[in-house]
Amino acid sequence: MEDLDAQLAAYERRFRRAGLPLLTEDYSAAQDVFNRAFPLLALVFVAELLGALNLDWSPWANVATILGAVAFAVAGVAVVNRIRGRRALAVPEDLGRAELGGFVLIPALLPAIFNGQVTSALVTAGANLALLALVALTFGFGLGSIVLWAVRRLAGQLALSLNLLARAIPLLLLFAIVLFINTEMWQVFAGMRDASLIAVALLIAVVATTFLGARIPREVELLEREVLGEDDETPPLRRAQRINVGLVLLVSHGLQAIVVTLAVAGFFVAFGMLVIEREVQESWTGTGGDQLFATTVLGVPLRLTLELVHVAVAIGLVSGLYYAISVLMDGGYREEFLGELTGDLRRTFAARAEYLALRERAIGV
Repeated sequence: MEDLDAQLAAYERRFRRAGLPLLTEDYSAAQDVFNRAFPLLALVFVAELLGALNLDWSPWANVATILGAVAFAVAGVAVVNRIRGRRALAVPEDLGRAELGGFVLIPALLPAIFNGQVTSALVTAGANLALLALVALTFGFGLGSIVLWAVRRLAGQLALSLNLLARAIPLLLLFAIVLFINTEMWQVFAGMRDASLIAVALLIAVVATTFLGARIPREVELLEREVLGEDDETPPLRRAQRINVGLVLLVSHGLQAIVVTLAVAGFFVAFGMLVIEREVQESWTGTGGDQLFATTVLGVPLRLTLELVHVAVAIGLVSGLYYAISVLMDGGYREEFLGELTGDLRRTFAARAEYLALRERAIGV
């Protein structure tokens, strides 16, 4: 029996390393996801008790407020424990909906009750919800393992996409160069604040992610049909497991788009240092620009400005969006890219079939 348990644990570690922890049977959010993050959640919960403080009050008033906040938090924990049928001050063995609801609401109520700061209460609740979502992605869907898995395969996947790049680059470069030497492009992005450029990057990332998110479930279905279709005895993937596989595809594809974005932006930074002289930039933007670096190499003047970086980044972002959409629309690339992933998933799903058979043996012992 101990040997079977060791083999099952080895399979489950393999699934986690492949970024597919949900292939583990009996995977529970309460016991396998949020329990692993309990120390972090407890630390955040305790730190947020300071939300009851008010710097305009005297030290003694704040001490009394902290004591009141601690009493309120302890009472909230006791209520949650009693709802779950535990002793009032018991340490929870698993984190279910009641505990997670308490984590979100109890610290959020402190600023509202003790200081009347409703906005601060809403911000605290939103931040805690975001933290739980991050924990679910990181621990539940193995986001860290997925990223490491995708990074290890990034070079090979980019090599597979060279055919697509060879077809896309002429049109992409023509489109990008026309944008780069366009006066309006420089007038829009050269003087843009960093925060606004970051907002543009986030908007483009949301658009790309939305598109990929709409396409990837179909790819997951096709992959499952191809990989599992040969073995009718293997149970089909559950919905959560399909989401896990889809996240692997999304992260892998997203990393490629990021590399293309950075490569295009880097190219136009170098290109602009060669061809965009001070007089040209001044005629386009009305100023010589905020110079970051200037030198001369083999008699060729090189000049880097903040405005050039902004325009190059903007073109890189648009190019990355174009690439992200094109690769899933191109049949040749999809066949090559998904072919490699299918090979990896075929081996992982074969291990899942062995794992499920081993579980049946363990249950029967």
